[in-house]
Amino acid sequence: MKFIFGEKIGMSRMYKEGKLEAVTLIRIGNCFVTRLLDAKKDGYSAIQVGYKIVKKGDGRVKGSLNKAGIKENLSSFAEFRIEDLTPFKIGDKIDISQFKIGDSLSISGVSKGKGFAGVMKRHGFHGAPHSHGHKHDWRAPGSINSGHPQHVMKGRRMGGRMGGENVTSKNSSVLDINVNENVLAVKGALPGKVGTWLRIRGN
Repeated sequence: MKFIFGEKIGMSRMYKEGKLEAVTLIRIGNCFVTRLLDAKKDGYSAIQVGYKIVKKGDGRVKGSLNKAGIKENLSSFAEFRIEDLTPFKIGDKIDISQFKIGDSLSISGVSKGKGFAGVMKRHGFHGAPHSHGHKHDWRAPGSINSGHPQHVMKGRRMGGRMGGENVTSKNSSVLDINVNENVLAVKGALPGKVGTWLRIRGN
């Protein structure tokens, strides 16, 4: 099972088999196994991974990191559900060497926040006709409910806060690997702005 965290550093393009492809560049961070959760003891089987190295770490977690033999200061932790824990032990380092070109990945991250957006931008509404009798309502949602019941039904598509949600891009293929720079080139666009940390898992 392949899993790791990486930082989105931007987009680029590259030629692959004579075809120009848009790629997202991800700098793979140094991740460490900080805890093993056993199904008998914890109710489920998983690996806790620490990532995002910082200069000054949280004193509340430094003790457990030192006990695991991890000298780096880690600020973020997350779990990956894995059935077989035997290949791993606390303190193991997870790096880019586990990936190869052609791997299919599921990559999750928080999408860009766009603030308040209307129905045309948020939901793709076409808007009202630009003809006589229409003024100042070209981008309005139109009717939002019938006369009965006398309230707006839950789930009605309306204007509101857009973006800032967890999004997963499935079946993203690895087109190139730069081992020296710890950078993965993944086909297509991925959620988040530059600097967003992405959760990467092999399919």
